[in-house]
Amino acid sequence: MTHPLERLGADEIAHNRALLVQAGIATDSTRFTLVGLHEPAKADVLSWQPGGRLDRRVRSLLLDRRTGEVREVVVSLTSETVVADRVVDVVAEGQPPILAEEFELVEKILWDDAGWAAAMAHRGIGDPRTVRVSALSAGCFDIPGEEGLRLVRCLAFLQLGKDDNVWAHPVDGVVAYVDLIAARVHQLIDEGPVEIPTDAYDFHLDGPDRPVRTTQRPIVISQPDGPSFTVDRDVVTWEKWQFRIGFNAVEGLTLHQVGFEDGGRIRPIVYRASIAEMVVPYGDPGPVRFWQNYFDAGEYSLGKETNSLRLGCDCLGEIHYLDATVHDDDGNPRTIGNAICMHEEDAGVLWKHTDVYNGSVSTRRQRRMVISFFVTVGNYDYGFYWYLYLDGTIELECKATGVVFASAYPGPGVDGTEYPWASEIAPGIGAPYHQHLFSARLDMMVDGVRNAVDEVEALRVPMGPDNPYGNGFTRTATRLHRESEAARLADGSRGRVWQVSNQDSRNALGQPVAYTLHPEGLPTLLADERSSIARRAAFTTRHLWVTAYDENERFPAGEYVNRNDGRTGIDTWVRADRDLDGADVVLWHTFGLTHFPRPEDWPVMPVDRTGFVLKPTGFFDANPALDTPVPQHAAPTRQGHRPDEEGCCR
Repeated sequence: MTHPLERLGADEIAHNRALLVQAGIATDSTRFTLVGLHEPAKADVLSWQPGGRLDRRVRSLLLDRRTGEVREVVVSLTSETVVADRVVDVVAEGQPPILAEEFELVEKILWDDAGWAAAMAHRGIGDPRTVRVSALSAGCFDIPGEEGLRLVRCLAFLQLGKDDNVWAHPVDGVVAYVDLIAARVHQLIDEGPVEIPTDAYDFHLDGPDRPVRTTQRPIVISQPDGPSFTVDRDVVTWEKWQFRIGFNAVEGLTLHQVGFEDGGRIRPIVYRASIAEMVVPYGDPGPVRFWQNYFDAGEYSLGKETNSLRLGCDCLGEIHYLDATVHDDDGNPRTIGNAICMHEEDAGVLWKHTDVYNGSVSTRRQRRMVISFFVTVGNYDYGFYWYLYLDGTIELECKATGVVFASAYPGPGVDGTEYPWASEIAPGIGAPYHQHLFSARLDMMVDGVRNAVDEVEALRVPMGPDNPYGNGFTRTATRLHRESEAARLADGSRGRVWQVSNQDSRNALGQPVAYTLHPEGLPTLLADERSSIARRAAFTTRHLWVTAYDENERFPAGEYVNRNDGRTGIDTWVRADRDLDGADVVLWHTFGLTHFPRPEDWPVMPVDRTGFVLKPTGFFDANPALDTPVPQHAAPTRQGHRPDEEGCCR
């Protein structure tokens, strides 16, 4: 019995390919840029009962390598028929994501190109094959002759040896625009040679010049009786939480039907949660780099870049891994082993109180369920960690690490001023300023689908008759009635948060039950509002957008992000100005990092963190973790030292 949201299996991906070949749609020149479950509408999933059947459908995005034609096809695995098939207008809509084979293709094109070879020779590089090419999404800049092309823009790095960290040797001052369908260089821009840094920064290799410290002693995390959670196919139950795991090639890990057991029933909170897009806009406006803006989900297929995780390196403790099945460029299933890591971990003190009147001392330990996966997109690596806590809190933490995208550092100008668009992180090596901006899609379902959103903030009250000593302050709540009112910026000075409530469901105090989104409130997009990236990534110009649910609105920059000029994103949807009061609402939360790279970020960047928190606000009648047991000591600690008796925790 297959749940409508159960992840696609390898047999289903293979079946999809076979049906497309049988229908004459997939040929030898067809490449499968995306294959994914065509998720049924929310209402259909919520009305589904075990034993019932919903049409099991797969959506494929196909590219003809010979002609450049793009087709969007939906197949019913249930009836073994093609139920939808259309040709995509790549000029008006955009291109599919970049394929794995195209990264290899670009190197071959440039290695064999006479103009590229001349540019390399001008820089003292005799063999172009020692230069590794970073094929990067091209964006849209209204450059004549680029309309409708499947294009990438290419920067280069010199590889000094087989094990070399190539990111340390940028070949600067030159960029190639490559037409992937014609398999040729469309344009070569050469601003002249810049000295190539040649110092080795091989952080991944052990060597005598960097002895490993010997001061660390082992940390052992064990659960002698096993973990406290259970996994039944895609459904996970932990403490009072229940949720379903999903995975697709664009978003990677998704969470579905997240609920909390209360009063003998699972109360819904979030119907679907994911990182629907992330964009990395760079801030160097020079002729070689002005175009650097990457949509890691829509242009590179984030889920397909998922790592296989290793115990002791990526995950510690009692780990439950799930494999992920995606597809290769030919539409065949490809399994990523240990793609999703799940475990529980201690998260410090849940509560503590020492009472001076009755003499009691009460302490409980917090725990959290961790669901995570890691991806590598070129030079950067990102970890996505969903946390569920005993007290009903939901948190997402994104971890950015890897290697910063290096450039040659030009040094001070003739007037002595430093280069304004990049940091010098090592002698002669620069790293352009950039941002990492994520869009969390939170399809809310707080005790049901009829929700409303309020902007809540602290309010300073001036001294007056009602506040004679000036100490008073309060808070205000402003209902976001329509989509036109719900594109909002965070404001930390006012403690601004956004509360999702259900007016039809009340707690013991008669208040509407609610969950509150607490943003970090760091900078949104810093590019000019008239820029190409501001148009294409309009979602990054606000911390919050709220839309009425539409099953076709899944990605904040639209379905076709690669080479899309910005006509299909969230800013266009909200022009409908749909009613949000008592509606089925979706929150789109922008958050992320503004990165001015430091020397400490080189040659490999320590993890930088960003994220948000969803907290219950009157969703429960009291602290939902009151039944958390007294902490138990599994074993003595180090020799000669035992913890206090458990009575101190009562």
